[in-house]
Amino acid sequence: MIIRKEYKFYAAHRNEELLDKCRNIHGHRYGLVCFFEVERKGSISTLFSDFDAKIESYLKSHYDHAMLINVNDPLYLTLCDHMNRTGEDFRFKKFNEPTSVENLSWHLFSEISAMGFVLEKIEVKETDSSVFVYSKHDWINDKKLFLKNC
Repeated sequence: MIIRKEYKFYAAHRNEELLDKCRNIHGHRYGLVCFFEVERKGSISTLFSDFDAKIESYLKSHYDHAMLINVNDPLYLTLCDHMNRTGEDFRFKKFNEPTSVENLSWHLFSEISAMGFVLEKIEVKETDSSVFVYSKHDWINDKKLFLKNC
């Protein structure tokens, strides 16, 4: 059985590896659709509120109105220096790699799985016309890549 839940958050990012408009700091209203594998236990499988209690609060505290940033991007040190000089406090969601939708999907899949949920796939909507579908198979393959680079 599959339960489908939708979430959203707003975040800024840039992809410093690209030589196009996405190299600039910009923002998105990200849409996140989760497809949870569940098993029936009596008349229900899982209360929808069980997902929301963990996932909505996590997204709000770690992603919403934050800047997704690669700690290896020279801009990160510039922003940290600015915060040290001015006392301003930016909210960062730190990545160890570029903040592409592919890498964002890996992080979200990993973090939601670590909450004890079993995901079949997620869909990450970056723009009105662009959705990235990320499956459990993709996650398993990427875990080998990400964990090798740690």
